[in-house]
Amino acid sequence: MPVISAPHAFNEPELYVDLLPTFGHSLFLKCEGFNFAGSIKLKAAVEMVEAAERDGLIKPESILVESSSGNLGVALSVIAASKGYRFLCVTDSRCNLSTRLLMEALGSRVHTVADLGANGGFLAARIDHVRALCASDDRYVWLSQYTNPNNWKAHYRKTAPEIARHFPRLDVLFVGVGTTGTLMGCARYFRQWHRPVRIVAVDSAGSVIFGGTPGRRLIPGLGMSMRPPLLNESYVDEVIHVEETDTVRACHRLARRGFLFGGSTGTVVSGAMRWLADHESRDLTAVAIAPDLGERYLDTIYQSNWLRDLYGENVLDFDAATDASWAAGALPTSHASHPGHHRQTSDGGGDQHHGHPDREA
Repeated sequence: MPVISAPHAFNEPELYVDLLPTFGHSLFLKCEGFNFAGSIKLKAAVEMVEAAERDGLIKPESILVESSSGNLGVALSVIAASKGYRFLCVTDSRCNLSTRLLMEALGSRVHTVADLGANGGFLAARIDHVRALCASDDRYVWLSQYTNPNNWKAHYRKTAPEIARHFPRLDVLFVGVGTTGTLMGCARYFRQWHRPVRIVAVDSAGSVIFGGTPGRRLIPGLGMSMRPPLLNESYVDEVIHVEETDTVRACHRLARRGFLFGGSTGTVVSGAMRWLADHESRDLTAVAIAPDLGERYLDTIYQSNWLRDLYGENVLDFDAATDASWAAGALPTSHASHPGHHRQTSDGGGDQHHGHPDREA
C-alpha cells in the first residue's frame, strides 16, 4: 500500500488495457492517467522542475511559467501547489474549461491568449507572451517544455523501461506526438534495446510536426503548428496522421466498453488500429501509450452538440465506417528522408482543413 505526502510521488506505471475485444486487433494500451495530475505530463513536469531546482534556477521569489493547452499546465499546477511555488499557465481560448478551472482550483493563475500569432496559430502567440513576461520580470522561470531535454529524459528513464519490463518481446510501439518528449524518450531507449522495436509516431491531421500544410485542429493534446525542437526524425520509423473525426469515433468506441479516455488516446488508438489492419499483426506484440483519461473532455469530445456543430450530424454514426476504415488498413506510404526508416503519412492532412492550427500539450 503506497503512502505518500506529495501528490507527484504517486503514478500507476503498470496498468494496461487489452484492446483486442474492442477493436479486433491485439494492442496493449498503457494507461498513464492514473496520478494526481491525470496524465503522462506529470513525468515530464517532475523531471523539469527537479532539474531546475538542482540547477538553482528556482528561488523563493520565483514564478514558474509555461505555455500549455492543458495537461502539462495541470501537472505543473499540482507540483507547484505541493512545493509552495507560484505558477502561471499561458494557454489559449480552446483549452478545455474544466482544465482551466482545475488549474485555478490548485492555486495557479491562467492567462488565456486570444490573439493569433504571426503564423496564424495560437502557439506562437502563447510563446511570445511567455517571452515578454520573462523579459519584463526576472522572477519568471520558463521551463520550456518545447526545448527542455528533461522532457524526453523523463520518458527515457521511466516510461520506456516500464514498457520494456512488461513486454520483453515488444515489436511495435505507437506514441502520440506533441512536443515529442514522450516519443523521443521512448525511441532513444528502444534504439539501444536488445531487439529492434518499430517506433510509429501518431499525429493529428493538420499538424506540421513532420511537415505538411497546417490545418484546423480543435481537440487539445497532440499536434503542433511548428516543428518541435526536441524532434529527431532518425529515431522514428513511421508517421501516421489521424483525422479528428476518427479520434472522436475511437474515443466513443472505447467509452461504449466503459473506458473513458481523452482525445490524445483516441488519436493514438485510431492510428494504431489502421497500422495493425495493414500489417500481419497476429504474431506482433504491440503497445500504445494512452496519455490521459476522458473526464476533461466531457464538454467537447463527449458532448453531442459540440461534436455535431463541428463535425456534422453523422459524426457518431461511426460503427460501419470506422470498421471499414480500420479493416482496409492504413493509407499509402512515402519514404522518410533518413535512410533505413520508413514513414507513413495520411493523405488527409492539413490541406483539407482551414482554420487555426495548433493544439499543443
